[in-house]
Amino acid sequence: MAGVVHVEWYATVLRQELLAAEVVRAAPLALRYGATQYAVHRSNDDRYKIRQMAWFESHRDWYRYWESPEMTEFRRRNSGKYQIPIVYVWHEELTAGALGPEVPLSETEPEPQPEPQLAT
Repeated sequence: MAGVVHVEWYATVLRQELLAAEVVRAAPLALRYGATQYAVHRSNDDRYKIRQMAWFESHRDWYRYWESPEMTEFRRRNSGKYQIPIVYVWHEELTAGALGPEVPLSETEPEPQPEPQLAT
């Protein structure tokens, strides 16, 4: 079943910029393992919280990515930059949408202003 995995990274003190850069660099690797898209967000309220998201058609593809040599090395290399445990959760995507070239904005004409009528 298709879905999106959220990985909640939480940086250690004063390492949020370093960890964010590393997660951004590692996120595209998911495409090699069957992901259809990925995203990385950082909270504006808590700058240490980084959310990595990847959309997969199956749990199997997710685990192939998460346990891949690249991600195992990523976690080893950055182990002092994030707190453990690393929490990831599979979400079933119920709906999604985006505005793109195939869905243009409709140009609506403004309502005409009524012209004043003379009273008779």
